[in-house]
Amino acid sequence: MSSGSAGTVHLAVYDTFADWETGYTTAHLAQNGCTVRTVGLSREPVTTMGGLRVQPDLALDELRPQDSALLILTGAAGWDTGETLAPFARAAREFLEAGTPVAAICGATAGLAREGLLDDRAHTSAVSFYLAATGYAGGGRYVEADAVTDAGADGAGSLVTAGPTEPVAFAREVFGLLGVYDAEKLDAWYRLFHDSDASAYEVVQGG
Repeated sequence: MSSGSAGTVHLAVYDTFADWETGYTTAHLAQNGCTVRTVGLSREPVTTMGGLRVQPDLALDELRPQDSALLILTGAAGWDTGETLAPFARAAREFLEAGTPVAAICGATAGLAREGLLDDRAHTSAVSFYLAATGYAGGGRYVEADAVTDAGADGAGSLVTAGPTEPVAFAREVFGLLGVYDAEKLDAWYRLFHDSDASAYEVVQGG
């Protein structure tokens, strides 16, 4: 993580956001010294898809890329049912243009596609035709993978994408991007939580 960000990651929250998709990511970031702050369209409480009530720490118009190490966007019904969440896609553009990374999973990838942010970057999602339905121009850059990190170019921020069934792979890409674990521990972490490989436990715990 960059020293300028003070180790702060911002998690976008909105009604019906898919709370399970970023559970691994935020939990292990917090356990490794990162501050996770939630950002909503306003500071009014939202309700997750799992029925949890979340009070955002700040409103979207208070969020600045220079104060963050990463913006995380999860899936939600709103990505496919109107323009309610479009401001978060525009915020993602501001982050990437400022050189600050963005990580998007599930429906949030469609929001980024509509914003034109996947046209020139390697990316993935649930399935290719889900993104194709947005009418975006990036179909040729779609990758059949559990999660993808595109490093960007010309000073742009890196972009992580994943489909809704890959919360562990999504977390792996975020940890690798932010340098949370070294390569050996990152591989062990993934094997432990994705493959239930008990032999990886001691490496993850630093043994």
